[in-house]
Order: sequence, then C-alpha cells, then structure tokens
Amino acid sequence: MKISYNWLKEFINIDWDADKTSELLTNLGLEVEGMDVYESVKGGLKGVVVGQVIECIKHPNADRLKLTTVDVGQQKPLKIVCGAPNVKMGQKVAVATIGTTLFSAEGEAWKIKKGKIRGEESHGMLCAEDELGIGLSHDGIIVLDEKLIVGTALSDHFNIENDLVFEIGLTPNRADAMSHYGTARDLKAGLTQQGLSPELMSPSVSGFHVDNRTLKIDVEVLAKDKVPRYCGITISA
Repeated sequence: MKISYNWLKEFINIDWDADKTSELLTNLGLEVEGMDVYESVKGGLKGVVVGQVIECIKHPNADRLKLTTVDVGQQKPLKIVCGAPNVKMGQKVAVATIGTTLFSAEGEAWKIKKGKIRGEESHGMLCAEDELGIGLSHDGIIVLDEKLIVGTALSDHFNIENDLVFEIGLTPNRADAMSHYGTARDLKAGLTQQGLSPELMSPSVSGFHVDNRTLKIDVEVLAKDKVPRYCGITISA
C-alpha cells in the first residue's frame, strides 16, 4: 500500500520528519518497506530564478547567437549567451544560475557552469520548457508574465509538488488501516502513547449528496439467522 506523506498530514497534524514517522508506523504494525521521493518536476527547479533581459545584442562572433544582460536580483546583472530566436530586451525569463542541476523531460541531468561561447563568457542559461523538464517545447525560451518579481524562485510561480511516499506492507488482518485516514488513526494512537496530543481531522463529506432517490437496489438476505442485516448502496460518478 502506498501512502502519501502530504496527504497523510491532511488528516493528522504531525510535523515529524519522514524517517521518524516511518519508524513509528512500523512499530504500530504498519511495516514501512520503502520510501520514495516524488517530484512533479525533477529537481524542483532549484536554482532557477525569474530574470529580466535588460540588454540583448547580436553576438559579435556568431550570427545566430545573442549576448544578453540579465537582471536576476543580484548585485550585478549576468552576461548570458543565448541562441533562442525569441529572446528580446524587456522579457521576464527563466534563468538557470551557475551551479544549478537541470533535468530534461526524459530525466537527463546536467549542471550549469560558467562557460565561454564563441569568445564571450556566459554566466547561466535562459531556459526553454524541455530544458526545465516542464514541457517538450524547444522552439524558444520561456517568456514569463511581466508581473513576476525579478530574483524570485521560479518554483514559487509554478505548481511544483514534492512528496514522500511510504510503501507499507499491510497484512490481511489490518483492513482498518487500508487508507490514509486509517493510517492517520494509527499514528494518532501511537503519538498519544508517547504523551503527544495530535489532532485527527476527519475527511469532509460536505460534498456528498443523494442525486437520485428513485434508483432502486434490491438486497435479499437468504440466511437471516446468520446475517441479520445487509445494506446496499449505489455510487456513480
């Protein structure tokens, strides 16, 4: 069974690190057999910031390259050589700074380093979608909303999700824990044993309602001496 730590924390206010939580789950009989990191964008866009092109001139030694000066919120703007056909002065762009590790959509990794391209130094990279792993387009660099603030992390402006997933080896007798809420209940019991008082938040059912009261479902109990009551319900999406 896979349990999302982010989802689990929607049901119980726990601020423990994942390793400590994993140990407690195992001690409670919900053996954690592994933990996997999940990133909606590999690398989480760490080191990629919002920049603004304040100068864009033709590269003196190459017809298809531009020499740009980019404000990234640091003391000095960066000189960056760019080959994208759509780069222009005034644009807000995604800048991978020196030391940043990028991952392509295929998962290939490479590190941004200071370099010299056709005789001109380049201190970063203006990025296209595929170079950040957020899309497949390589037609040109990403042009951002002009309202974005220079120097802010690009991840603040994209819906980047990071999570940790517990792989739990659930035994057949623990059907009560076969859900995120059931796992949260066990965690609450374990934490209470340690003198803590975590709050358990029940799932909201405010959106549940009956939309068809005429739909019939028949349940016939044949062995009434063994099954005094049996209920049925229909659920449709």
